[in-house]
Amino acid sequence: MFTRYCRSMLCTPATASDRYATCHRSGADICLVDLEDSVPAPAKADARARATAFFTGDSATGRRCAVRVNVITDPDGMRDLLALRDYPVPPAIVLVPKVESPRDLEIVARLLRPVRPDLELFAVIETPRGVEHVAAIAATAPRPRALIFGSADYASALGIRLSWEPLLHARTRIVNAARAADVDAIDSPTFQVRDLSAVRREAALAQDLGFSGKIALHPRQVAVINQVFSPDAESLAQARRVVAAGQSSGQGVTTVDGVMVGRPFFEASRRLLDEFDPSG
Repeated sequence: MFTRYCRSMLCTPATASDRYATCHRSGADICLVDLEDSVPAPAKADARARATAFFTGDSATGRRCAVRVNVITDPDGMRDLLALRDYPVPPAIVLVPKVESPRDLEIVARLLRPVRPDLELFAVIETPRGVEHVAAIAATAPRPRALIFGSADYASALGIRLSWEPLLHARTRIVNAARAADVDAIDSPTFQVRDLSAVRREAALAQDLGFSGKIALHPRQVAVINQVFSPDAESLAQARRVVAAGQSSGQGVTTVDGVMVGRPFFEASRRLLDEFDPSG
C-alpha cells in the first residue's frame, strides 16, 4: 500500500549507536538520529562523530534517514552543520530545532545545499516566537518539507502543563500554517513510552487536527502511529464511492451512503486515494 510522506519518525540518540539498526528496521517512515536534546553537552563531539554510521550502515540501505542538529545559533549547532558537509553519506533530511524565523532555514540551506542539493529541511516549532512566526517560516524560501511541533520545549517556555488542551492553540496554528504553505505537519511525541493507549489517543487527536504524522520515541510506538495515520479498508472503500459519485454527478452535490457530499468531500477523498491507494 502506498503511504503518505511521513506517518512516523523514530528518534534515536546519536550516542546510542547500538540502537541504529533497530531504528532502521522499526517500520518508521523516517529514521532520525538526534544530536540535540538526547545528547548531554560533554558528549556532543562524540555524538557528531558516531552519527556518520547512522547513514552508512547496512541497515540504513533503502531507508529515509534524518538528523536533528543542535540549535544553529549555538556553537554545537554550527559544528554539526559543518560536520554534515563532510559526512561520507549525507542525510536526506535535516531537522532544524527552535526555528524562530525564515533566516534560520536560510542559513542551514546555504551551508548544506551546495553538497546536498536535494536536502529536505524540517522546521521544529517549539518556542513562543516560533509559533508567532510560523506562517512566515512555513512559506519561506527555501520552503521546509515539514513543520514539527516541539511540545516539551514550548510547554516549558510558557510554564504550562505538557498535556493536550493547553497546547491545542499552538498545534492548531502550526497545522494551519503548514497546510496554507502546502507542507506536512508532524506532531510531537507522546512521552509515556510504555503507554500505547496514550500514544494511540494522542495520535488520533493529532490526525483529527490535521497532522499527517507523529514522532515516536520507542520502536514499540511506531506500529501504533502508522496504524492511526493510515486509513483502514472501509475508509478507502468509502473514498472510492465518494470519488465515483463525484464523477457521476459532474462534481455536483449528491449523496453517498445517505450522507450529502459535494466538492470538498470529492477532493478530500481523491487526496486520500492518491496518498494511500493510487490505483483506486
